[in-house]
Amino acid sequence: MNGFGILGGAAGETAQSYMEHSRQWGSVPDTGRDFIDVLERSGLRGRGGGAFPAATKWSAVAERASRRPVVLVNGAEGEPASGKDRLLMTARPHMIIDGAVVATHTVGASDIVFYVGGEHLGALASMRRAIAERPATEQRMMALVAAPPGYVAGEETAAVHFINDGVALPLSTPPRPFERGVRGRPTLVHNVETLAHAGLIARFGSEWFRNAGEGGASGTVLLTVGGAVRTPGVIEAPHGVTVADAVSRAGGLSTASDAVLIGGYFGTWHDTGTAWNMQLDASALRRQGHTLGCGVVHALPAHSCGVLTSAQVMTYLARESAQQCGPCVFGLRAMADTLEWVAASRGNGAGLQRLLRWAGL
Repeated sequence: MNGFGILGGAAGETAQSYMEHSRQWGSVPDTGRDFIDVLERSGLRGRGGGAFPAATKWSAVAERASRRPVVLVNGAEGEPASGKDRLLMTARPHMIIDGAVVATHTVGASDIVFYVGGEHLGALASMRRAIAERPATEQRMMALVAAPPGYVAGEETAAVHFINDGVALPLSTPPRPFERGVRGRPTLVHNVETLAHAGLIARFGSEWFRNAGEGGASGTVLLTVGGAVRTPGVIEAPHGVTVADAVSRAGGLSTASDAVLIGGYFGTWHDTGTAWNMQLDASALRRQGHTLGCGVVHALPAHSCGVLTSAQVMTYLARESAQQCGPCVFGLRAMADTLEWVAASRGNGAGLQRLLRWAGL
């Protein structure tokens, strides 16, 4: 993926055959269990939001190889502020498939399920076309499932639940997917960007990947940079770059900005002065109590109301809740209503105190 730069919505690999792709990248390396050690040395972490060490996931599934594991490729991008996954599926589908095939070789899986947001028609078409271009031996192990719309539909247990039973809601009780997932088999669930990186690591090695990052972070990361920037879109940048660098790669600020949302709707607002020199490094942000999430960097224009924008985000989350627990059913809606009240200048100290208390819950 090195050299993506800013990707437009329709660019990509759509006219490129698999053979042409192979001449550019070579055949998919035939990896074995030893590749998990390579993956661990690379420092690759999940790019779907959780930033979980990839090698740990692969190892847990590989230990259950006798039960014919499944690789579940998660492309159900429900985060409204993010566009990286659907663009990657549209523009570079074979890179994702390469990573999925490498995963099957490594963990002993016999099936690959591509779970792609049904509303992302360009991504669906591109993935379907790319699968058809793969060798017949690979095609026989692949299935494409259109995920339903919804913020929670991309959560890994919700994805498994939908594939198994047609219900895209999370499951909070064990077993977890790596133990018993798709069709009751151990399942390796990974975001599409994570698997694209894994395929490149198999090709070029762990040191190559580690050296692509900055400030101790490994690899590159796809960021959706939006809001008050001159060229909003998806960029590929070294993992660990500063917010200022990410905004600069998107053409710089188009107008003054007082706050930056990092991590998407599940992320955190930061005042621009503080955020500008922050490293976009999932591990470093987590140590500070923040998250890189799905790689969203959104600069709020100074003329926009941060409270109203937050209320709109909260209203969306309340509407998209799985409705499976009291805080989600009642708390999110109450917080959204209170934020809207405050944004309309009708709030008072008691309302703000309630917000702080509810946020802690």
